[in-house]
Amino acid sequence: MSVKTEVKREKKDNNSTEKKSRLWAYKKLGFSKPETAEIVNTLNQLLANYHVHYQKLRNYHWNVKGPDFFDIHEKFEEQYNQAKLNIDDIAERIRVFGYTPMSTLKEYLENSEIKETGSDMEGMSMVREILNDFEILLGYMVNVADAAIDVGDVGTENMINGFVEEMEKSHWMFTAFASKD
Repeated sequence: MSVKTEVKREKKDNNSTEKKSRLWAYKKLGFSKPETAEIVNTLNQLLANYHVHYQKLRNYHWNVKGPDFFDIHEKFEEQYNQAKLNIDDIAERIRVFGYTPMSTLKEYLENSEIKETGSDMEGMSMVREILNDFEILLGYMVNVADAAIDVGDVGTENMINGFVEEMEKSHWMFTAFASKD
């Protein structure tokens, strides 16, 4: 074998190794365990709060009554359908990092700042509860975005930015609905 052939083979082997290491780094997303742990922690906190919020929306959808029934019954359904999609995205993002998301009602209730309420509430009280939940959820979304930004996790940051935009619009609409002006 000539020296030229050995150099080509060595160069090919080095390129192959380099490609494999880049591929491996991509599969691991290039984040260390401590970096992903903080992102996953904030995502799990958001997940727990989102689940309790989701269940409140279902409760309110099923049990709203009064003169605003037709308006808010439908809006609560739209909100819980969106929440269900966001919850799935959050859990799947946690799986991307190789962790297991919180997944039991017990975990959600223990870790959520958002609390359950009863069913016997007036429609406008339900709307005010949901507005409060939006503010809590937005705070947790900011925590996730901050953790993602700190390590350069553009995927999580983009996902959360989309959630924030949707929730800010919903907050505005529910606030307008609940205003007495």
